[in-house]
Amino acid sequence: MLRIGKSAVPEAAGRTPGGRGGPAPVVERVAGWSARHRALAITGWFALVILAVLSSALIPGEGAGGIDPGESGRAERVLGAQHAYVPVLENVLVQSRTDGRFADDPDLRQAARDLEAALQRTPGTVTGLRSPLVSEDGRSGLVTFQLAGPDERVDAQYDAVVRAVAQVAARHPGARVVEAGDRSLSSAVDEGIKGDFQRAEHFSMPVTVVILLVVFGSLIAAGIPLLLALSTVVGAFGLLQVVDHWTPINSATHSMVLLIGVAVGIDYSLFYLRREREERAAGRTVREALRITARTSGHVILVSGLTVMLCMTGLLFSGLAELRGLTIGAVLVVGLAMVGSVTVLPALLSLLGRWVDRSRIPWLGRRRTAAAESRTWTAVARVVVRRPLVWGGAAVLALVVMALPVFGIHLQDAAVTDSLPRSVPVVDAAVRMQEAFPGTPSPARVVVWETREGALDSPGVRRAVDDLRSGGAEPIAQARVGRALLLRVPLADFGNGEMAVRALDTLRHRSLPAAFGHVDGVEYAVAGRTALAYDFTRQLSGRTPLVFGFVLVLAFVLLAVAFRSVAVPLVSIALNLLSIGAACGVLGWVFQGGHGGSLLGFTSYGGIVDWLPVFMFVILFGLSMDYHIFILSRIRERRSGGAGPREAIVGGIGASAGVVTSAAVIMTAAFSVFVVLTAIEYKMMGVGLSVAILIDATLVRGVLLPAALALLGDRAWGRGPARPQTSEALG
Repeated sequence: MLRIGKSAVPEAAGRTPGGRGGPAPVVERVAGWSARHRALAITGWFALVILAVLSSALIPGEGAGGIDPGESGRAERVLGAQHAYVPVLENVLVQSRTDGRFADDPDLRQAARDLEAALQRTPGTVTGLRSPLVSEDGRSGLVTFQLAGPDERVDAQYDAVVRAVAQVAARHPGARVVEAGDRSLSSAVDEGIKGDFQRAEHFSMPVTVVILLVVFGSLIAAGIPLLLALSTVVGAFGLLQVVDHWTPINSATHSMVLLIGVAVGIDYSLFYLRREREERAAGRTVREALRITARTSGHVILVSGLTVMLCMTGLLFSGLAELRGLTIGAVLVVGLAMVGSVTVLPALLSLLGRWVDRSRIPWLGRRRTAAAESRTWTAVARVVVRRPLVWGGAAVLALVVMALPVFGIHLQDAAVTDSLPRSVPVVDAAVRMQEAFPGTPSPARVVVWETREGALDSPGVRRAVDDLRSGGAEPIAQARVGRALLLRVPLADFGNGEMAVRALDTLRHRSLPAAFGHVDGVEYAVAGRTALAYDFTRQLSGRTPLVFGFVLVLAFVLLAVAFRSVAVPLVSIALNLLSIGAACGVLGWVFQGGHGGSLLGFTSYGGIVDWLPVFMFVILFGLSMDYHIFILSRIRERRSGGAGPREAIVGGIGASAGVVTSAAVIMTAAFSVFVVLTAIEYKMMGVGLSVAILIDATLVRGVLLPAALALLGDRAWGRGPARPQTSEALG
């Protein structure tokens, strides 16, 4: 449980903490030590970061492999246990660029023959080369083959195949000769994600710097949050290299950790630095300002950081390896940002003293140096508390209307052709291939393995494969992998829609049992892109109530302990659910409904990525607590200092609005960068997170929170009116 320190900070009287004469809270003692031993604190922080970076070299090991859920995971584990090369399937579509028919066009047939000859001239590159299949309408031909392997030679083999396809296409300009398959589709996704996130990282940092300069009006003051955020992210990246030995960490996780680390690190620095400036502007010395800041904003950072970290662990209940790596990364970066904010940040501010306001920017520096309440939000809060029921009801109605599309959301993972635009050559090839030869761009992977030695060589297995062909589930490729047999069976649809799911269900529960059910000594399972997406969604939907329940109960307990109140956590949870629901509603209206597709550069596929609502819930529930706890602490601080209930609300909102608005703008800018990325799931993430943060920092914190507190009065704090000379403030 959290031990919240007690303080007496009646601002009107200008007294410093410590009125009770007891021992100072831990955060204040740590900050005081850092301020007195600033050289050691600063050196220690950067030594910690350097050690984290070097930890990957000090603790060597190979990266952990992911474990897929459900039946698809079982099939992949069987293949992995064979310790043998798993063949990579590739397909090449040969099609007229006009209206010609493959069956009748000599140039198209010659292109296919040239392709076969080119592939055969690369010894040891391909295996299982099949003569062209002809589509039902006779317009297209399909050449299929597998890369020969082993694993260490696949890259070179794939490059040789790509060159061969390009040469044949150049010799036959009237033919469309394009490739799509296991390796080419995976490469398109990987390159798209890598390029997208590089752009995101390049865009987010300059935007953040500009916002910080506007907020502080000083180069030195703006540089402190940036220094803390960047050192935090660098340290987290170093630790993630060690974590990768046991839990898979992908490139998306690194980019999310970067954006979360920058947003949270700057948020905490803003909370601390703006409060320290405020105290100095009130006439206190640097030492006194740091002591008050540690007891107030330092406690807010501690409670907020712990809340964010614990809420994010809710993703572990999903049981999915991809989300486990993201959870660990987010917890690490938030934890480091929290530690740095209460240790090295006081040391830096003590070292700089009033120099922190130097290097002012013209037209901004003079205005930003003095801390002042926000006139706009003070006026809004004053209007709201006068008629809380009217304004609170209007805000609730607005959020409910925004959340209505949630009830029609269809959760469906995006296939490659849904995720990336057709301007990507491989995606266009896969779409055309799907139209001519349904299911062939990425067929189901049927893994049949023997439980009795020699069972795969029995006549029963050969008859079962023939039964599959006669039953309409004809494999387009098969390969022996150790004691397992890998069959590539096209489904009716390449994507993850209803048709693909029905085809997968038929294969799993009808075709395979009918073919292999009577064969002794073998078992089977189905993997592949469609199967993995289906199993992923099924497990996530089954675990979602656990994730939601854990986060909600945890948030209630933490806020109840922090504020010693039942009403405050209930109100906080209700407001968070409203803002997240509204953001998800906007997400459904935009992406599932297809509104704004031309503006944002996407084509709706009629669904929302299945993991996004749960991810948004956990991330936003944790991050929004930063603002919530900060604002509540300022309101309670004034109430404990003797202000009336409404005056405390108005004063707390006005005093905290500047830093909350600045933090929200920075976080929104960081997440909105996702909107300009190529993949539709990241556009969804950018819109969802940005809208939720904007709603949370404006409508919820500026209108709904003061309205709710005004209606509750002193009942919000679980006691009668505060006495003017003492307080039990959060900070």
